[in-house]
Amino acid sequence: MDRIVGIDYGRKRVGVAVSDPLGIFASALETVHSAKIIDYLKNYSLREKIVGFVVGYPMNTDNTPSEAAADVDVFLKHLAKNFPGIPVFREDERFTSVLAHRAMIDGGMKKSDRRKKESADRISAAIILQTYLDRREVKQK
Repeated sequence: MDRIVGIDYGRKRVGVAVSDPLGIFASALETVHSAKIIDYLKNYSLREKIVGFVVGYPMNTDNTPSEAAADVDVFLKHLAKNFPGIPVFREDERFTSVLAHRAMIDGGMKKSDRRKKESADRISAAIILQTYLDRREVKQK
């Protein structure tokens, strides 16, 4: 089944989300150590057909890349090298952490669980992917 993978890349951890086969809904999937993300994605691609990657790109409020964008740029090169032929899209990730924490609160997640950064990373990846899917859907109409 075709899947689009959403990624919230960080130096330590990477949040991963995946679309449903129709590319309508994003679901949080996993948080992976950044050193293991390429291997994780390779293993995932053995089970599911990846048709695209959506990577959160850190931007400042003035629309310039933030300091963390350099790390994401390096990751984007590794991703393209390891998955040739699979398109990679960048998605502005501004405020996704705030939205992820709001989603955890609204979803009734315990405060102790909300403190786990792994949860926020997964949810941020889902928000990044869902934003891309929603925008893509609007363009197709």
